[in-house]
Amino acid sequence: MRRPPQPAGRKVHRHQWLWEPLERDPTFVLRSMFGAKAAYLDGRLMLCFCASDEPWCGVLVCTERDRHPALQAEFPSLAPHAILPKWLYLPEAADDFESTASRLVALARRRDPRLGVTPAANKRRRSKPDSRK
Repeated sequence: MRRPPQPAGRKVHRHQWLWEPLERDPTFVLRSMFGAKAAYLDGRLMLCFCASDEPWCGVLVCTERDRHPALQAEFPSLAPHAILPKWLYLPEAADDFESTASRLVALARRRDPRLGVTPAANKRRRSKPDSRK
C-alpha cells in the first residue's frame, strides 16, 4: 500500500492515512498524547501513531500484556515497546510496516478483543487552599 502524497503548505502527520479509515466510526476520537496521535473507539484507546525519533517512530498497539502472545504470533514485527512495555510496538522501519499497520487498523475497526485498553478515569485535583488570607 502506498502512502498518499501530502498537500503542500499544510503539515500533516505522516501516519494520518492509517487512522483515516477509523474517522467514519461515530465513536472515533483522536487525541494528542506524548507527542503522538492516539486513536480511541468506543472510549477505548486502540492505537497510537508516533512520528518522532526511535523509539517513538511507528505504531503503538494498546493492549493488555496477556494479549501480547496472540498478537505477536499473528504479527511477528510487533514487540513490547522499549519504554512502554505494556504495549506492543510496530516500528516504522519494519519491512512490513505499511501492511501490518493497515491490518492493525482493520482489527481496531472490527473491535478485535485483543486490541484496546480502557483509560483510567481522570482524578480531579483538589484545589489548594488560598494561603493569601
